[in-house]
Amino acid sequence: MTPDPAPRLAHSGTAAATDDATVTSSAVTGGEPGSVATNRAATAAQARGSRQPHAILPLRLRSALVLALVSLVGLAAYTWPFFLTPGAALDNSHGSDAPWFFVALLPLLVAVVVAEISAGGIDAKAVALLGMLAAVGAALRALGPGAAGLEPSFIVIVLGGRVFGRGFGFVLGSLTIFAGALVTGGVGPWMPFQMFAAGWVGLFAGMLPRCHGRVELAMLAGYGAVAGLVYGGLLNLWFWPFGAYSPEVSYIPHAGLGVNLHHYAVFWATTSLGWDIPRGLLTGLAVLVAGRPVMAALRRAARRANFG
Repeated sequence: MTPDPAPRLAHSGTAAATDDATVTSSAVTGGEPGSVATNRAATAAQARGSRQPHAILPLRLRSALVLALVSLVGLAAYTWPFFLTPGAALDNSHGSDAPWFFVALLPLLVAVVVAEISAGGIDAKAVALLGMLAAVGAALRALGPGAAGLEPSFIVIVLGGRVFGRGFGFVLGSLTIFAGALVTGGVGPWMPFQMFAAGWVGLFAGMLPRCHGRVELAMLAGYGAVAGLVYGGLLNLWFWPFGAYSPEVSYIPHAGLGVNLHHYAVFWATTSLGWDIPRGLLTGLAVLVAGRPVMAALRRAARRANFG
């Protein structure tokens, strides 16, 4: 009995179509069918098609709620002078209590990360990459530990949060400040406030809208410049209500929101803005100059390690 040639013809047609597609792809890339150049071109094309940041440290619902709650409490601790009228139990003698309040909240953030590790939210590769980037940020911070307001480590925080996601960015920002404080000897009651503010820089970098190319680079540069200014504005709030300044810039406990906002704006413009502008400019320029190659390297590392 003669076998039916239809299956063989169908198989041959499929194989021929596959071979033609391979040859066409090779002709476009200038390589032989199945060559390393062809495979690399296919990988690059796949990478170009996926520009969404890799969520190495995904925020699960429980961890996201805890982080949101802690961030709200932190924001309230920063901005309480504008909304709270202190009584006899809350005067300037309690100014040193606020840093310890933040220190009490830090173990809760550590517990969130530990819970993600134990639940499989992040693995050893993600932890290793987090430690490496935090070490790089700490080394960059040692190059300019607050001199003229410059913070070279911000480029690592912004680009790390952009590429790897908001959860990774928050932990990276906090850990970078912590490691940098150990390296530079900048450990003090201000450090928890710096950790929260830098964590928010990485967090919001991971929440920026999806785009690529020059638009992404310009967006990140603008965000870095604004983040440098907001970072300095937030940090002043941890000590401003408790300082003894001239009446035009001092905190007035029983004054209204508008009065204290005006006083703080004058205080920021006359004492801190000259330091915050260089920080914002340096971050924005650094992103414009080094953002594209750094993000390409981070995304390549994420693909090779099978992150996200």
